[in-house]
Amino acid sequence: MTTFLEHIAQDILQKYGNDLSRIAVVFPNKRASLFLNDALARLAGRPIWSPSYITISELFRRHSALQVADNIKLVCDLHRVYTRVTGYDETLDHFYGWGQLLLTDFDDIDKNMAPPKQVFTNLRDIHELDDTSYLTDEQRAILRKFFANFSDNQNSELKERFLRLWSNMGAIYQEYNDHLRQQGLAYEGALYRQVAEDESLTFEHDRYLFVGFNLMQQVEQRLIANLRRQGKADVYSDNEHIAPREITFVAAPTENIQARYATQWLRDGNRIADGRRTAIVLCDEALLGTVIHCLPPEVEHVNVTTGYPLQQAPIASFIQQLLTLHTLGYDSKRHRFRPRYVRALLRHPYAQYLDQDQLLFRPDSRGFNRELLAHIASLVATLPLSIRSKAPQQPDAFTAEAIFRAYTLLNRLVALVESSDLDVETNTLQRLVAQLVQQTSVPFHGEPAVGLQIMGVLETRNLDFDHVLLLSTNEGNMPRGVNDASFIPYSIRKAFGLTTVDNKVAIYQHYFRHLLSRAHDVTLCYNNATTDGHTGEMSRFMLQLLIESTTPIRQQTLQGGQHVDSLQPRPIDKTPAVLDALRRRFATDLGTPSHPSHLSPLSSQLGTQSHSPLLTPTAINRYQRCPLQFYYNYVEGLREPDDNDEDVIDNRVFGNIFHDAAQLLYEKMMQKSPTILASDIDAVLKERIDIERAVDAAFQKNLFAAPQSSIIHYPLSIKSQALNGLQLISRKVIIEYLRQLLTLDRQLTPFTILGLEKDVVVPYTIHSLGIDTTLGGRIDRLDMITDENGDELIRVVDYKTGARRLTPLKSVDDIFNPDQLRNHNDYYLQALLYARLVAKNPLSIIRSTYGRLQGKNYQLSIRSEAPYPEVAPALLFIQHAGVKDYDPILRFGQEPIRDMNTPDGDRFVALLSEKIEDIFNPAIAFVPTDDRTRCTTCPYAPFCGIGATLR
Repeated sequence: MTTFLEHIAQDILQKYGNDLSRIAVVFPNKRASLFLNDALARLAGRPIWSPSYITISELFRRHSALQVADNIKLVCDLHRVYTRVTGYDETLDHFYGWGQLLLTDFDDIDKNMAPPKQVFTNLRDIHELDDTSYLTDEQRAILRKFFANFSDNQNSELKERFLRLWSNMGAIYQEYNDHLRQQGLAYEGALYRQVAEDESLTFEHDRYLFVGFNLMQQVEQRLIANLRRQGKADVYSDNEHIAPREITFVAAPTENIQARYATQWLRDGNRIADGRRTAIVLCDEALLGTVIHCLPPEVEHVNVTTGYPLQQAPIASFIQQLLTLHTLGYDSKRHRFRPRYVRALLRHPYAQYLDQDQLLFRPDSRGFNRELLAHIASLVATLPLSIRSKAPQQPDAFTAEAIFRAYTLLNRLVALVESSDLDVETNTLQRLVAQLVQQTSVPFHGEPAVGLQIMGVLETRNLDFDHVLLLSTNEGNMPRGVNDASFIPYSIRKAFGLTTVDNKVAIYQHYFRHLLSRAHDVTLCYNNATTDGHTGEMSRFMLQLLIESTTPIRQQTLQGGQHVDSLQPRPIDKTPAVLDALRRRFATDLGTPSHPSHLSPLSSQLGTQSHSPLLTPTAINRYQRCPLQFYYNYVEGLREPDDNDEDVIDNRVFGNIFHDAAQLLYEKMMQKSPTILASDIDAVLKERIDIERAVDAAFQKNLFAAPQSSIIHYPLSIKSQALNGLQLISRKVIIEYLRQLLTLDRQLTPFTILGLEKDVVVPYTIHSLGIDTTLGGRIDRLDMITDENGDELIRVVDYKTGARRLTPLKSVDDIFNPDQLRNHNDYYLQALLYARLVAKNPLSIIRSTYGRLQGKNYQLSIRSEAPYPEVAPALLFIQHAGVKDYDPILRFGQEPIRDMNTPDGDRFVALLSEKIEDIFNPAIAFVPTDDRTRCTTCPYAPFCGIGATLR
């Protein structure tokens, strides 16, 4: 079938011959010019002088001395005029949103050449509309009906506010246009109107051919009328509407399924072979990425006309995260960035290519927005070079183009801020940047007239295709963006011939009919789901086809072709690659073992944190909880997210603050002596200030990232008013917990502190596997008390701030029974391991502790040779410490565990060794837990069933 542009090409050649150099062809957009030029070349059969191709916008702009300013500049200038005319003290931040709406109204008035004075007549004075001879009877009836709502006895507060604004509209319109004209600027409608009203204009071409203007605005009609009077204009309109031979409606439950259907549609009937005669039209252009991804491999040539949304490029999220860091992410009271926003920025893929000091730069408060935008622009500008120097692969052309577009956008904003045109708060600036990014696209480069065409609805104007697939043809997408948001009421818009919803729908209806009119087959897909904000309603134009079309319409429904299986986590076998990663994580020596295969006596390493790989009780407990979880965390290296807001104190942070505060409190008391007396505790309980300072310093460390030096000495005290309500409550609770701890400890006085937050590490060898590692962790508190029999007893104390009471295990075997996790056997494993390590040689720990106490000579009350005091594991649940006769020492049944150099201690070592061997045993896979209730809170649940990436 002959296309619309081929008809026009034939007519042009018949009327004007082969020399078309003095002819200009005017299109609504430039896309159709490529296809018309191709048709002229084919139909002429020999070389010809081609015509000039211009858009209607270019035609207007070429004949005006004014320049169309960008929207930001236009809204900023409109704000200045508005405040000057009305005298209202309205900030640009508040004005910007509805200022855009007011600008759209002014643009519509001019493009439809409506009389602004009459449109903005003061509604209070009906007599100003006595002269309505220029209106039709229908228009006068519409206005009378509207004005009836503004009688004196019907004015509400909302109407009063509307009238106050409306009474100044005319003055704002006039002064605004004058203000822009003085700068040689205009908004688009004003420029169009100036050109249309100037009948003295001369035009360079002999003939102007207007193609595809079926629904023209008044300025376009006036311009064409002026050219016709000069004998220079012809108009080609497409009024031919022929029904396609085949029409198919396809309902789909999701947008993605529609995109995937494109593959089948292209292959059916070999539509791929028809190249540019085949088009996929995106009623929702957000589907572009998915559609491109779903194209079959046999599609060799594709022309994408819509451009890729800059909003979906990594550079857009990078800019937004930088801006968020300086808005939500900045604590103005404490003059610091909030950690979770810093972490979010540093996790961005582009952050690795830039210095952290650059990323966390904070501009001076003077000229803040200008400096911030300029700084972000400079970061964006350096990105391509940084990527080239640090990345293993060079940035592709798309990445470079997206970065360039973002840099250009930011530079324009910098210029507007520097000229004082754009004076807004940083929050408004961020929203403005987001809006501009959303409106910007990254163009694709290629040969437009070759291959499959993927385009938006507007790009289809004047083009015809044999095969058309419309995706997401839902109400709201087709027609798209149809709303009546305006300061000018509908009645007045209707009366003065301004654009209404009806006009907008008619324009889209024309695009729709033209797209279908010469096609051989048309397939229209729509989303029939009523979830995720979708109405499941097909476009009104599809409903109209169902009623009016003489062509039978086939209706089909797409199904996902998938069924949801219940999640079945799969074991991960210890392949050579997995074992290699496991050993790299934990093994200290992959060669000949040099340590016995049992817990060795503590050496000089005790008391200092080893830098070699460390197997901690936490890791062993995680393996017991779920070997597959252990695999994801330690072998794959997938760390749990740490996105806690520093303003929110969760259980982990609460516990850390308590631990740090207790450490600071006792370290200060130990400056006099490691032996704590009743008088020492009484002094602290009486004064309170030491407790509060310790808690405040711990808050500073855990919430506000104070330097470590201020934590050790804690001379500083944060002001309580710097904390929010929940933090103040937590602060008070922790202070009370510390007082409770001190009260409990007073009953033990005198006692000796042997270590606080003490690191204990021991070499450990799995002899059967030839693997060396280190075993250990950190003890909250190591002390020595005198029991009721007058014997010395060393306690390995672990603080617990949780509310749950601990149910004693029956035996040491329960520690390694996964079914006992509900009774917190993981607590037992940690406490007994540390106690066993200490029990082997407590003197090394004591000497390392005393040696750090500023060189003072303290009298040791512990025996310097075996037998040493017994070592007992203890869990001190601070919430239950006030109970009478409270004893934190762990028990098996009713029997306290007072020593680890016992058969129970040996049994514990044997079972622990078996568990560690299981971890490294190649024959034992990392299997998922049998208790699926643990999966509900597991951060790795989404990964189960995926399999190892190391295979």
